[in-house]
Amino acid sequence: MRDWYHIFPKNTGLSLYVWIIFCILPFYFIFRSNDSWEIFSGVALTVLFFTVYWLTFNTRGPLIYIGLSIEFFINIVMTIFYGYVYFALFTAFYVGNIRNRAGFISMYVIHLVTTVGAITFGFFYNYTLLLSHLPFLIMTVLGVILLPISQYNRLKQEELEMQLEDANMKIAELAIVEERHRIARDLHDTLGQKLSMIGLKSELSKKLIDKDSNAAKRELADIQSTSRQALKEVREMISDMKSVDLEGEVEHVKKLMDAAQIRYDITVEGNFKNIPVLVENVLSMCLKEAVTNVVKHSQAHLCVIELIDTDQDILLKVMDNGEGKEIFQSGHGIHGMRERLSFVNGEMQIVNNNGGFEINIAVPKVLKEIEEG
Repeated sequence: MRDWYHIFPKNTGLSLYVWIIFCILPFYFIFRSNDSWEIFSGVALTVLFFTVYWLTFNTRGPLIYIGLSIEFFINIVMTIFYGYVYFALFTAFYVGNIRNRAGFISMYVIHLVTTVGAITFGFFYNYTLLLSHLPFLIMTVLGVILLPISQYNRLKQEELEMQLEDANMKIAELAIVEERHRIARDLHDTLGQKLSMIGLKSELSKKLIDKDSNAAKRELADIQSTSRQALKEVREMISDMKSVDLEGEVEHVKKLMDAAQIRYDITVEGNFKNIPVLVENVLSMCLKEAVTNVVKHSQAHLCVIELIDTDQDILLKVMDNGEGKEIFQSGHGIHGMRERLSFVNGEMQIVNNNGGFEINIAVPKVLKEIEEG
């Protein structure tokens, strides 16, 4: 909604001073008359015109059509009896201010017809009033034709630009929220594994400290090393969102299984050095999340991991013989894995496997071929 002082149209190519002249000019035409009654009537109509214009210009609904009807009448009277047609320019911008399409078309046609009709009748009534400024009359008619359309389209464009700006702001806010969620998931997945290992090794050290002090010292050294590695990874993630290396993640998985005293069988078939960074990140984080949940929830004694590069897909399988399927599925780890896989058109399936669970992930290699191309 524009303020009341926007009664003078903007972005028309005409200075504000020109519009002020149009406001003063009718008095010149009015005071040419020698009849006091005509002068009084002309001044009253001019004041009424600008009062109605000011009160109804920024309104919506029936009031705007009432205001326009009054202004059509004043414009007709001023044109026929005083030879002043330039109120039609103000009314033209008024018509262009209507947002309703049907209302705009109706008022546009009425304004054009009444203006042309008043000028035509004025020539028959007293042609000397209009003949002296005939070129300006032609320009006024052109303004009545073009200005409402220009104003209407400009306001529509402003509304679309505002809507686009609001949409961009909402998108930016959503992107920030999504980035925060992504960072939270990555921090959870990165720190979760390391903290799980530290917790397991701490419990093991507590048990070994009286039985085998040397073994306890080794476990404490591993705890120190793991905590430093976790701190390093967090710093790298925050500073430049470091890519997760798939081969390095496999080695971390082995250490975590050793610390949890879970036997493992890891099979890696294929060359994963040239896969896209995004695919490698997704696979690494999914492997990290799956193994972390095996250690934390499954109570398994054996974990089988297969990472296979086929002709069409990259396959990842994580299978255990534990009892943590329900706990695993209820956590938000699965949700985070599905979200990551959606970015690379990957699929995930969870299967009950004799009390344990088996998670199968497939990522199409078409992404690899596109990036290499």
